[in-house]
Amino acid sequence: MRYPFLDLKAAGAPLMEELQEAATRVIASGWYLRGEETAALEREMATLCQTDHCVAVSNGLDALRLVLRAWLEMGRLQPGDKVAVQANTYIASVLAITDSGLTPVLIDPYDRTFNLHPALLELELEKQPDIKALMPVHLYGTPCWGFGMSELIEKHNLLVLEDNAQAIGARAAWPGLHGTKTTGSLGHAAATSFYPTKNVGALGDAGCVTTNDAELAATVRALANYGSDTRYHNIYRGFNCRMDEMQAALLRVKLRHLSEETARRQAVAEAYNETIMSPYVIKPDIDPGMRQVWHQYVVQVASPMRDAFRQHLAAGGVGTDIHYAVPPHRQPCYSNEFGNLDLPVTDTLAGRVVSLPIAPPITVDDARAIAEIINRFAI
Repeated sequence: MRYPFLDLKAAGAPLMEELQEAATRVIASGWYLRGEETAALEREMATLCQTDHCVAVSNGLDALRLVLRAWLEMGRLQPGDKVAVQANTYIASVLAITDSGLTPVLIDPYDRTFNLHPALLELELEKQPDIKALMPVHLYGTPCWGFGMSELIEKHNLLVLEDNAQAIGARAAWPGLHGTKTTGSLGHAAATSFYPTKNVGALGDAGCVTTNDAELAATVRALANYGSDTRYHNIYRGFNCRMDEMQAALLRVKLRHLSEETARRQAVAEAYNETIMSPYVIKPDIDPGMRQVWHQYVVQVASPMRDAFRQHLAAGGVGTDIHYAVPPHRQPCYSNEFGNLDLPVTDTLAGRVVSLPIAPPITVDDARAIAEIINRFAI
């Protein structure tokens, strides 16, 4: 592919010297878990997200699971409680809920932004007033926090766990529960993923929890370390979900370059927005008041044409992907519980979405060239 969808080797090449220095520093230290690199990353992420606390953990899914489990241990949730989440999310969002013995309430998103709309959430809360928690998913790097969201959450006394896996550094148009607009600080807690494909990607698996709640942070930290508050003293039946020092050090390198990476992605997205003119393609609809970080640039193409569209792009040397072709309620593991749900927007999107290249090394000129290939598509 002349324009690959994702080339992690090329993406990491400009940072090779810094990454090698960080790796050498960790090896030479002789300290590989729960050391200064992890502590420093936690401080830097808390600053970025505008929260008081950050707990580095093993991956994004574990970050979600640990917060939900912590709320159960703290008595803020009870087994079986309902957690609302948008239905077109990646399956990890739903896995975290069911793994915790809680009940997902899947809600159709707004079809133009791909995210949960406050009005749609309010309708569901009126039908199911026993919903106890909300998991807004900042899908594709777009903040899932519309006008009136904070007031709606307070009205219904919801716990809020942001799935911030794809939106590090994004800003909502409207303030969250603590007055900030940065994703990761909008709700009571947030889970961020550092999977290698993310805007800040580890060289392996990693994630973190951010929060302003000191008790929650301490509970998550204990649960992630075998349920231990001090050595060989286990207050919870916990997990082994720690981030290692190597990933922390490498992530600190990546984090230093987040602003420039975000600016590059925003410039590429703007080039797509300006140059794609195909009548077959619906471009993403973004609130101008928010800061989108463009983890993915996702367009919609009518389902009968999607395969032909992707084949046309492939013939032009353009790699594409689908995020996501099979939504959680259509996955075999959930077919008995959710297979009969009526989620028309989610099902329609699953048949229409196409992700265009936006990760490094794609440039603005590349985006314009890709757009011209798109504009030549015809049935």
